[in-house]
Amino acid sequence: MMYRIVIGQDEDGIYVVECPTLPGCISQGKTREEALQNIKDAIHGYLESLQKHNEPIPPPISEEVVEV
Repeated sequence: MMYRIVIGQDEDGIYVVECPTLPGCISQGKTREEALQNIKDAIHGYLESLQKHNEPIPPPISEEVVEV
C-alpha cells in the first residue's frame, strides 16, 4: 500500500515526517533515509493497531498525472 508523507526539517536539522492520512502518525530521523525508514515502521505499526482494534483502514493513495 502507498501512503503520502510530508517531510520537513526542524531547526536542529532533524527530519520530521508525517502521514496526513493517518492522524498522529509522525516520526523523525537524523538523516532523510533514517526518517523514511522510521515513518515506514510507524505506518506499519499504526495499521496493525487499527486492525487489532477492528478500526477501518484508510485506503492507500491513488495518484494521476495530468498534462495541462
